[in-house]
Amino acid sequence: MKARSARTFDPAGVVFGVLGPLVVAALVLVLAYLWQGRLPDQVATHFSGTEPDDLADPLSNAWTLAIVIVLVGGGCSAVASLARVLLIMRRTMLVIGLTVVGMIGVLQIATLTRELDLSSGQSVTVPGWAIAMGTVIGFAAGLFGASRLRDHRERVVATSAPHADLPRCNPELPLVVRVGASRVAGITVVVVSLAGAALTCYLTSSPWPIFLFVPLTILILSLLRFTVHIDSDGLYVSSLGMAAFDYDIDEITGASVRTVDPGKDFGGWGLRAKGRGNYAVATEAGPAAFVTFANGDRLTIGSAQADSIAGTLNTLTARTRSATVD
Repeated sequence: MKARSARTFDPAGVVFGVLGPLVVAALVLVLAYLWQGRLPDQVATHFSGTEPDDLADPLSNAWTLAIVIVLVGGGCSAVASLARVLLIMRRTMLVIGLTVVGMIGVLQIATLTRELDLSSGQSVTVPGWAIAMGTVIGFAAGLFGASRLRDHRERVVATSAPHADLPRCNPELPLVVRVGASRVAGITVVVVSLAGAALTCYLTSSPWPIFLFVPLTILILSLLRFTVHIDSDGLYVSSLGMAAFDYDIDEITGASVRTVDPGKDFGGWGLRAKGRGNYAVATEAGPAAFVTFANGDRLTIGSAQADSIAGTLNTLTARTRSATVD
């Protein structure tokens, strides 16, 4: 077998997942020091509803929030820098981490701005718009950063064609199959999210919480709906237009069809991992394409078109091996 070398760190992941949170944390600290002379001796650090219920020294509060940004937001997003971790996991953690970083960072800066030249932080109110803006900015930054991540895992080229007993078909390329939650299920998720947003807005007497639910809804839907794309180059499974799995045709050793129960076989629905290198897009019970790769990975794709997926992959893989031998 021939292996292509793998990176340990993804450069884009380091920039967005590690340096990004550090820059925001540093900005929070720098502003606190620059504005120290214009801030009250005690600034608001916690709110009950819209009114502050706890105060602290501006600099100690800034350091506390900077640490939270680095440990919580940065702790999540830093996973994106680890090139050998599953790509979709890195992308998901980056989006979650930067959303947290954006929300905390913008909220802190907006709150400090409101407290400039005040005699006491007790009179400041929480800027709800800042929570919304920070969430949107962080989520957008996370999506952009996620789109820049690449799969740097080791790629091993298989040396033999799929076994003759495995299914074959006359493929019409590209084969595009959408798997995952039905349209009804997707609409249900959106409706439940909107109901939660409406209730939260009512209880807080503010429209801004709805901006917290929008990224959450998009993230949930991205983990429930996938597109399987197969062509002469390989197998590409995507969500939100970004790769969840990306394998070259010459990495595939074979594909078969089996019956899958997501709850029983993988402990749940959606994108699943059961042990090292054993992944599944387990979005429905019934037939599934089971694909194996030269590096030891296994990918199960639940779909009513499992026969077409397996047959197309085996046919393309066999052709590739034949062309290589010739």
